[in-house]
Formats: sequence, structure tokens, C-alpha cells
Amino acid sequence: MRVGELELWSEEFGDPSDPAVLLVMGAQAQGTQWNDGIVRRLVDGGRRVVRYDHRDTGRSSTVDYASRPYTVADMALDAPAVLDAFGIGRAHLVGASLGGVIAQRLAVTQPERVLSLTILSSQPLGTNTSEQVRRALAGEPPLDGELPPPKPELLAVLASTLPDPELSREAYAVSRLPLWRVLHGPVLPFDEREYRAMEERVHARARDLRAGLNHTLAGAAPEELTVRDLARISAPTLVLHGAEDPMYPLPHAEATAAAVPGARLVVVEGLGHSLPAALDGRLADEILRHTAAA
Repeated sequence: MRVGELELWSEEFGDPSDPAVLLVMGAQAQGTQWNDGIVRRLVDGGRRVVRYDHRDTGRSSTVDYASRPYTVADMALDAPAVLDAFGIGRAHLVGASLGGVIAQRLAVTQPERVLSLTILSSQPLGTNTSEQVRRALAGEPPLDGELPPPKPELLAVLASTLPDPELSREAYAVSRLPLWRVLHGPVLPFDEREYRAMEERVHARARDLRAGLNHTLAGAAPEELTVRDLARISAPTLVLHGAEDPMYPLPHAEATAAAVPGARLVVVEGLGHSLPAALDGRLADEILRHTAAA
């Protein structure tokens, strides 16, 4: 499908007459990283599911960021354009990580498009994670009242696992495993085969493996909305978060839930900042329960 000058890859599952669920992935992540197990359970639960690749990921368009910079606000406009392409007026939004920020933004700016909101493994709208990371890497303490930065072990591994398009598919997948071990967290068993297979699919589908790094630049751009704007959200909201999240420690979820009127916080024990197949059933059940009540 085309959105202006962009081509965005997307796909749908389920009965078009069922309530729609739009799955919005995080930074540098492809739409297919929403596990098929989650999608299948949502469809079996009577939902029409749509997932898509952000600009600069997977099979969607890559952008020359230097000449055509964009922001998270621009990325957020891609989501309703995807819904339009499928003839969907209103949808349940489920956003993970950066996708959760995008979903929050849409719930504030386009509430008429949002049936319900599920914010998964994310942070409050308007939080400047890039600045937090800069201070953490410099050994500076968090500012008073600031939410905690990513865990030191995650910061340590991020720089050494940047996508390398020169590697073969198998070597690329192996090179990414140290990052996924930290994102996965220390509690649940780590299934190396699962994460290797996921990264091999990412390698096979990507137009440009490094293009997703532009999302970091987009996220560092000034955001006109702040956490105070979350008080404007009227959609029923579920904040779903892992107890072991090393990217956005639990206070991020608590702050989000406190800022959105009537939001419900569900903490998933053992979950880090990834979507292991072992938790497909738990996560899908929470989404189904929330969307059924909306």
C-alpha cells in the first residue's frame, strides 16, 4: 500500500466483519515480529488483525533521513493510513515499545479512530529516552523525578550488536543473540533457536537492515506532546508491562497508567522487553479480555 511517497507493507488476518486490532511494532522492528502465535490467538478470539512494517523496516520504504527527516509524529500518521487502506474506521490499537508511544499519540490526537488502547512494554508519551541514555552512558545520575534509564547491561550490549548488513543471514542472526538475551530478561528460559529464527526472517525481509536506526533519530526529535496530554485519552486503556523489562523499567508503566484516566496496569512476571512465544497465550488473552470490554 502507498502512503504519499511511502510504500508500507501490511497484511490482515481474520474476518473483516470482526472488530479490528492494529498491531504497532517498536523501533527498528518489523511487523512480523508480532508473533504468529499472538496473531492466531487474536483471530481465534474473534478479532480482525492488521500488522505492518514501519517506514525504514522490513519491506516498507527506506528513507534518506538526511534529506527527508521525520519524527515519531510522522510515523504515527502512518498507522491511520494503514487502517484507511483496509477500510477500517476505528480499531483497537496495540503498540509495543515505540509502537506504544505511537498508539498513545493517536489516542490523544485522533481519538475517533481508537476503540481501545493497549500499551505494551513502553513508556509515557513525551519521555526523552535518548537524553536519558546519553546521561547514563556518561555516568550521570538521573534528574530528580526522572524515570529510570535502560539497565546498564542493555546499554553495554546495544553498541556491540548494531545491524551489520555485510554478514550472512545466519551470521547476522548469531550476532544479534547477545542483545536478545538481555532484552529477554533473566527469568524465563531463553530459546536461542526462536530468536535466531526471528532474526533470520528479519534479515530475509529487510530492504536495508540499518535503515531502522533512523527511528532513533526520529525519537530524539522534539515532541510537542507530553505526559500531561495523556489526561486527554478517553479510550479504555490497558498498560501491559514486563516485570523484567530492561529497556523501560516498571516505573515507566506505572507512570503511564497513572497519567491515563481509568487505565489498568497489568504486570507480566518474567517478561522482559521482547515477545517470547512462551507468553503468546498470556499476552493474547490480556488483549482479548481488554478489547472485549471496550
